[in-house]
Amino acid sequence: MHLPDLIADLGLILAAAGITTLIFKRIKQPLVLGYILAGLLVGSHLDFFPSVTDTKSINIWGEIGVIFLLFSLGLEFSFKKLVKVGGSASITAIVKVLFIILAGYLVGKAMGWKDMDSLFLGGILSISSTMITIKAFEELGLKHKKFAGLVFGVLIVEDLVAILLLVLFSTLAVSQQSAGTEMLYSILKLAFFLVLWFLGGIFLVPSFLKATKKLMNDETMLVVSLALCLVMVLLADKVGFSPALGAFIMGSILAETTQAERIEHLTKSVKDLFAAVFFVSVGMLIDPSMLVKYWVPILVATVVIIFGKIIFTILGALLSGQPLKTSVQSGMSLAQIGEFSFIIASLGLTLKVTSNFLYPIAVAAAAITTFTTPYLIKLSEPFYQYLNRVLPKKWLNGIERYSSSTEGITTLSDWKVLLRSYIFNTIIHSVIIIAIIFLAYRYVQPFIVSNISDSLTSIIISVVVSFILMSPFLWALSIRRIQRTAYSHLWLNKKYTRGPLIAIEFFRIALGIFFVGFLMYEFFDTWIAAVIALGLIVIGMIIFSRKLQSFYDKLERRFMLNLNARESQKPNILPWDTHLTELIVSPESEVVGKTLAELMIREKYGVNIALIERGRNNIPTPGRDERLYPNDKLLLIGADDQLAAVKALLEVDAPETAEESNFPNKEMTLQKVVVHAESPVYGLSIRNAGIREKAQALIVGIERGTDRILNPSSDFVFDNGDVIWIVGNNKKIKEVI
Repeated sequence: MHLPDLIADLGLILAAAGITTLIFKRIKQPLVLGYILAGLLVGSHLDFFPSVTDTKSINIWGEIGVIFLLFSLGLEFSFKKLVKVGGSASITAIVKVLFIILAGYLVGKAMGWKDMDSLFLGGILSISSTMITIKAFEELGLKHKKFAGLVFGVLIVEDLVAILLLVLFSTLAVSQQSAGTEMLYSILKLAFFLVLWFLGGIFLVPSFLKATKKLMNDETMLVVSLALCLVMVLLADKVGFSPALGAFIMGSILAETTQAERIEHLTKSVKDLFAAVFFVSVGMLIDPSMLVKYWVPILVATVVIIFGKIIFTILGALLSGQPLKTSVQSGMSLAQIGEFSFIIASLGLTLKVTSNFLYPIAVAAAAITTFTTPYLIKLSEPFYQYLNRVLPKKWLNGIERYSSSTEGITTLSDWKVLLRSYIFNTIIHSVIIIAIIFLAYRYVQPFIVSNISDSLTSIIISVVVSFILMSPFLWALSIRRIQRTAYSHLWLNKKYTRGPLIAIEFFRIALGIFFVGFLMYEFFDTWIAAVIALGLIVIGMIIFSRKLQSFYDKLERRFMLNLNARESQKPNILPWDTHLTELIVSPESEVVGKTLAELMIREKYGVNIALIERGRNNIPTPGRDERLYPNDKLLLIGADDQLAAVKALLEVDAPETAEESNFPNKEMTLQKVVVHAESPVYGLSIRNAGIREKAQALIVGIERGTDRILNPSSDFVFDNGDVIWIVGNNKKIKEVI
């Protein structure tokens, strides 16, 4: 029996990837670079290693890798995060990306490259790496710093910009010219489908997961999650977008569900496997002789990435009103390229619009800037101090004045509140109505004609069905009252604002009539029939206004419930913004040999020790007399800044980095338990309830009504309705409480 080439190739790829990543893990370098090196070794350009033979199949696996990589990025993305990052991150990201694309394009043209090569170079250089930046922040212990919030916000906005670039570059590649109308059409089309998919996804997917929750074990959840991802990939491909966009969108929809963390955990292994194949296939495309031949463009690209990104990120952050220190630290944290750059580069190759040398240049520049990223982040504060010394005092004062003045631009007038609501209302409902009309015209009516009835009957059925589906959204678009308080303030307090308010209402009604007319125009040939139908529909809208309102309110409640479900299951109180982290006690640490009572870690830092792992022994919820020994692994619960302080105490030389984890094998979780009259602990104090001894669990906080008690004393008595936040073994907690 002959072994298929694909299996032999996969064995070779994974063996090479395994060896190189072990080496890179040992020397504390990003694993992505190890995968690329593995690809270089097993590629066709080096003869002294076995080479992959079935390159076509490996490239298909690589494409699957891109899909799952973007699916996992979507799971970390969340549209609500994008809304929360605010103006500062958005302005910083957009300024940086636009200027870098321009700089990359000009550099390409200066080197005599074609327009498409130059444009793709700008796109490749413009997007910073989320994976590499977050890893560097974790290694350097900077996630709790002020500027980290801005950096993560910029990365979130850049993820969305990268998706937009993929769509625009695809359009340009197909049309081979920068036609303004083509570009505008692509942007509008992308915006339309993003809104439609997000609304439909949030309404349907969480409801489906909730309805099937009892049937979902880990296996079925994994299969269903990947199925949803690939269904959206097919939809994206069907409407002319890249499959990667569909994967990203489904990931971001699932990121809003209560199952997001579970899905992320379950799909991580699949993503890691296929992403490894993708990055290895990236390395296989590198020709070492080409790297030597194009060393000048590689050097130029690296200079543009490092200096261009630092300068333009600082410029964008300053324009958005950030202080100089935050701007400099953010700029020096984002001076690299990564996963999206490879995807943009591979898009150019797939569409056959870029030259072969562009891909190796992108990979080489990514490798160099990945190495430089941690050093640049470390140098950011000294560089700020240097700028603070050398810049004219007048400039520094001007930056400080501008920064402090923009902080106050957060209050919203009644007009801003009203206009923002009307704009959102118009966009959302217009998208839904247009989608219903096109679905009816393109799919419903042809289906009825071919399977049920003749042309006229099919038209009448299609129009009736379309209008029934459209009517709640038409009511919301044209008649529904929005922001009543702001509207009444403007109507009553300032007489001169009544004109614009009346004009807005007239526009809303006219837009609703236009959409109904558009529906009629799609189905009826004669204007007389269209006008009669339009009149009947408008009358029907007025008669059934109350029922439409009731039905729409139900739809809106379901949507908002799904949208906010993930947040509502978490404590929304700042001191409890905690997570589980594992730290290792360094042999050189001063805590070695001391008891927990002597160290007073909980009292001094607000951090609880949930578990000590000592060799093969686990000590859950250790007592006050327990001592700490070298290389003990501690499972801690606390906020970022609290854990950073304890990390400095425990890990003197930081031999290992703190890694956030769900610790599934230890079954230690942070969970919420509500006390009721039948609970075994009702009426008992924490000491008498014996939760620590029976369940090997630790109570870290209690909510009683509006009161929130962090680290309660052992004399606290449980009452009906108390919400206990507890760390421990999930099964044992359920048995005891």
